[in-house]
Amino acid sequence: MTWDWKVFLNDDGGGRTYLEWMLNAWGWTLSVAVAAWVVAMVVGALMGTLRTLPNSPWLVRLGNFWVELFRNIPLLVQIFLWYFVVPKMFPAMKEVPGFVLVVLALGFFTSARIAEQVRAGIQALPRGQRYAGMALGFTTMQTYRYVLLPMAVRIIMPPLTSESMNLLKNSSVAFAVSIAELTMFAMQAQEETSRGVEIYIAVTALYAVSAFAVNRMMALVEKKMQIPGLVVAGTTGGGH
Repeated sequence: MTWDWKVFLNDDGGGRTYLEWMLNAWGWTLSVAVAAWVVAMVVGALMGTLRTLPNSPWLVRLGNFWVELFRNIPLLVQIFLWYFVVPKMFPAMKEVPGFVLVVLALGFFTSARIAEQVRAGIQALPRGQRYAGMALGFTTMQTYRYVLLPMAVRIIMPPLTSESMNLLKNSSVAFAVSIAELTMFAMQAQEETSRGVEIYIAVTALYAVSAFAVNRMMALVEKKMQIPGLVVAGTTGGGH
């Protein structure tokens, strides 16, 4: 078998090389992943917190419902629902770009997993933490903001790293609704050039580099935020 990496310098018929096309697709992949990560973290933190609220059974049920709903439906199905079904049910959503719909689908799917981690992190804290906040006269919101959540986030940094990497890799399913990300590029470029080996090796390398960068950034954050005795430095996927 011969290798022809010069295929990336060939014109794709649209006035750009396959290398330029691939890098543009990489940018779309990172854009989807970053935007979905923001949605997942905000919504996940909120739902995870709701599940631990004392004396608020309806809010706890809301958080539980959210987690069970989005965690138990396959991601690809959720993307199809957001892309094809939701705009038909709510005509105003027809004006929303497909990129945004995919970000919401991926973000909400991941938020259910992050909510479970936030819940576990808060419940792992000694009860004395909550009582200390109450003794200081804090409201429930202030207790979570200043006492519980800062500690819980430090505890759950290792699993958050894994979820962040999974979110990046899950962004590949966006090809199913024609978002021009890396997987879509690989499929189309392979059909046009018949050089699938070179194309898929290059795309795989970009996914690996991206995931490794996420791992290292999260490992650095974890090291800066670690609590002696609760979080051990270097527990994040291959940390030192």
